[in-house]
Amino acid sequence: MFVYLSKKIAISNNTKIHCLAWNSRQGWIAVGGDDGLLKVLKLDSGRSKGAGNTAVLSMNQALSGHTGRVQVITWNEQHEKLTTSDQNGLIIVWTIYKGDWHEEMINNRNKSVVKGMAWDSDGQKICIVYEDGAVIVGSVDGNRIFGIELKGTPLTGVQWSPDGRWLVFSLKNGEVQVYDNQGNFSMKIDIHCFPSAMVMTGVPVVSMSWYDGRNGYVEKECPCFAICYQTGQLQIMKNHNDDSPIIVDTHMNAVNCCWNHNGSILAVVGSAVLPDDNRESNVVQFVSLYGDLIRTLKIPGRVISCCVWEGSSLRVAFAVDSFVYFAIIRPDYKWGYFSKTLVFSYPGQTGTHVNFWNTNNNEVPFRFNDLSDLEIFYIEVELEKICALQVHSKIVPALCCLAAHKEYCVLATKSNDSSGQYGLTVCNTISTPVDRKFMDIEPLYVAINSSHVFAASKDNFLIWHFTTPKTQSTLGLSGSRHRKDRLYHIDDTPSGVAEVIQDLDKSYQTGDPICCLAVSEKILIIGRESGALQRYSLPQVALVQRYSLTTRPQTLAINCTSSRLAVINSTGVLTLFDLETGSGDTGRTERRDVWDMMWACDNPDLIAIMEKTRMYIIRGTEPEEPINSGGYICQFQDLEIRTCILDEVMMTPESLNVDDHIVDLEVKSLRDTRQLLDKVGITEATTFIEENPHPRLWRLLAEAAVRKLDLKTAESAFVRCSDYPGIQLVKKLSNITNDQIKKAQISSYFGDFNEAEKLYLDVDRRDLAIQLREKLGDWFRVVQLMKMGSGGTDSQLQSAWNNIGDYFAERNNWESAREYYEKSQNIDRLMLCYQLLGDYEAMEKIAETLPEKHPLLKEIGDVFVSVGMCSQAVSVFIKSGLVQMAMQACVSLNQWDQAVALAETYNMLPQIASLLDKYANSLIEKDRHLEVVQLYRKANRHLDAAKIMFQRSPPTLYCCSKKNLNLTLTSLLVTIQLAEKESKKRLNPVRIKKLFVLAALLVEDHQNLKTTIT
Repeated sequence: MFVYLSKKIAISNNTKIHCLAWNSRQGWIAVGGDDGLLKVLKLDSGRSKGAGNTAVLSMNQALSGHTGRVQVITWNEQHEKLTTSDQNGLIIVWTIYKGDWHEEMINNRNKSVVKGMAWDSDGQKICIVYEDGAVIVGSVDGNRIFGIELKGTPLTGVQWSPDGRWLVFSLKNGEVQVYDNQGNFSMKIDIHCFPSAMVMTGVPVVSMSWYDGRNGYVEKECPCFAICYQTGQLQIMKNHNDDSPIIVDTHMNAVNCCWNHNGSILAVVGSAVLPDDNRESNVVQFVSLYGDLIRTLKIPGRVISCCVWEGSSLRVAFAVDSFVYFAIIRPDYKWGYFSKTLVFSYPGQTGTHVNFWNTNNNEVPFRFNDLSDLEIFYIEVELEKICALQVHSKIVPALCCLAAHKEYCVLATKSNDSSGQYGLTVCNTISTPVDRKFMDIEPLYVAINSSHVFAASKDNFLIWHFTTPKTQSTLGLSGSRHRKDRLYHIDDTPSGVAEVIQDLDKSYQTGDPICCLAVSEKILIIGRESGALQRYSLPQVALVQRYSLTTRPQTLAINCTSSRLAVINSTGVLTLFDLETGSGDTGRTERRDVWDMMWACDNPDLIAIMEKTRMYIIRGTEPEEPINSGGYICQFQDLEIRTCILDEVMMTPESLNVDDHIVDLEVKSLRDTRQLLDKVGITEATTFIEENPHPRLWRLLAEAAVRKLDLKTAESAFVRCSDYPGIQLVKKLSNITNDQIKKAQISSYFGDFNEAEKLYLDVDRRDLAIQLREKLGDWFRVVQLMKMGSGGTDSQLQSAWNNIGDYFAERNNWESAREYYEKSQNIDRLMLCYQLLGDYEAMEKIAETLPEKHPLLKEIGDVFVSVGMCSQAVSVFIKSGLVQMAMQACVSLNQWDQAVALAETYNMLPQIASLLDKYANSLIEKDRHLEVVQLYRKANRHLDAAKIMFQRSPPTLYCCSKKNLNLTLTSLLVTIQLAEKESKKRLNPVRIKKLFVLAALLVEDHQNLKTTIT
């Protein structure tokens, strides 16, 4: 994080300011001070996209009502109310009406002074505490809910718990007590930030701040409740029951503390004697939620009294004497950029979200939120569908850090279980995890190159060779020693020659911890808090050199050739020096107030840096003209710098747009070359580029020269930038005599296809225009060009119709595809359309027009079988000469009458009889005799059906045989007997009726068949 002072507002008459309050939703700033001073200010950000965080004062209203010193101010953001109190105990509630603030309610207890006021998280209740121990809780409409008296207990402040269930009171003697929301005493918080209770006696609590979680949490169950004492002792707790709080000694006389908008940074203000100063100064310390000091800012003036954050935590305001100072915050976001994909994280209600955003086509494929399983997230949306962007989210318990390089990024996470382990996960641009590793050291810093991930804690660093789909096939070609994961202590001195047992235990805590690292393909550089830099060679991991800085390094960057190093120290000073010299002291360059930097990936002498709200491009040691920008540098390539407005991305992470959040800037040489080509000429531009050579500039010259048909200059420029397709273009153009056609070819080469078509048509070369559109696959335009006149053949037109049909088929628009397939007479694709549309009549008509034994007939027959159209399937199979398949169709569809007729026609009765009997036997085994009777009846085998009925009743069979009755009569009797049995079971009368009818039908069918045969 980098912070710097940017603006100062003076209060008239040198009136001293005592308190501030910043409305995080509407941006109003309330200022209270001596002599009844009360003002409401508002700063509007007037910056354009990519510019710095400049602001303009748009509201400055003085509120009259207080006569004494205004000491306490608090906002009710939900109901847009302002509550203020002065030294006389007068409380006023203000509300806004038509853009102005007016008094709404006034109250004065006339007994004591108000020491603290706080609204609950939903803005429905306010708690007011007085110096004499009185506590009043009221509602937003002014009604009193309850009041309590804490006799002999001077109070100094109050806070609501995020859920509104508890009230926390700070006492003048240093105690902190907890009451429920009905005024009943609950507990006294144990204070651990003093060595003993005696030392704490008499040290008042100057401030309490409890983050309510409205903007999410950095991780689950993270510390969010801070208690600050006048002597600078700070206790940070997860909640009021936390028995193992984080203890911080700020070594300052504190006056106030407050959390930023997402509870990740606590600002503590007061006064202290700095190491490089002999007198006490106003100081702001920015502390992480785990108590680590992030940054210290010195504030001018005599007495500082208050500190408040802006709603987005990009600005912070301080009350000093009669001034309001504003400081700009440049947060250290956890983000990276690789292969045109932006990966970033932001806190959610139950953890951290991690997003991947493809800035090339505005896709956000997935968002990883549960990093224990690591299912990263992305949202896919085309440019014309930006408004329909959808986000799918899961929650990450704890993201330590991340880094990106070329095609991959690595996410360092904390395990969600009790194992205490940490994980490293390598992901590609489409969010797929390609490799994963678990380890025991805490990854405070992480870096990645093409083959290794480097993770470091305060004492150790790990080198992990990760595998990808590309490297798995060639993994055995390289030595196994370099693929082995290696863990080193920062005080070790590895030689890289052989694997030896290190002297130092990995649990040993060094006196000079690691504070940053950077890596290239050749070297690894680790920075330590003392200012020491250690350089290791890769992949052997040998300590080859040490450098020394005067201050603690904050960020490191290595150029593309591993020859130069850029360092930003803890005070924002940038240092550039040459790594190839012995000591690294020669050629050193320094810049101040730097918070971001990146080397060009194709030029070792170019580096882009951010100083406050300006971007500078440094070539060697000389800076170019600054560019106004407030973005974070994503990529520096081809003389273009891509920046991302991460501040706005973090505000709306689910509504991303390349036009709004990505800004591309050009270096001066590229801008100058464009101006020379546009306004001067090719000759002058060529001279300038020869003095400032770069492939991008030669490419720019080649484009301009070829457009002006200066083929000699164009060919030379294409050679200089190694553009082989461009060289081929020049050779092709040299063989064309018509300048219009040359220009058309050039327009086509540079992607201006509409202009190329226009030029072809102007010279009456419609055939070339058609060929161009055919290469592009623009078949609709091909048809339009053909209809304009001659210039295409029938086969070309038929091919165009066919390709248009394919276009609609790929989009499942089968009705439109059918239309164009009919025009192109593509019968194969037509059959597919008919099948998917269910138009079987059209399919049957097509089958009738096909010649015998056409290959498509079999496919049509299979379609008819699949939908149960037996007669049509048999007809098609017979036409194709596939009698056996026609027979199988009848059998599979249980159309035995057609099967028998087909068998008689083609002399296949034995085969069909065996199939019929086999199927009947399987039904008999399943005791489905009536289905067998129906089967034989369909096949005109009534006697067989009667036999089945006969077998179902042996007594009847015996009786009939004795009486010498014929088989038909026997079947009738058996069927009647079955019907009688069913009737005795008292089943459905309709079923019984059907059995009697069946018996009669069997007799009738048999007699009719006999008559027909005779």
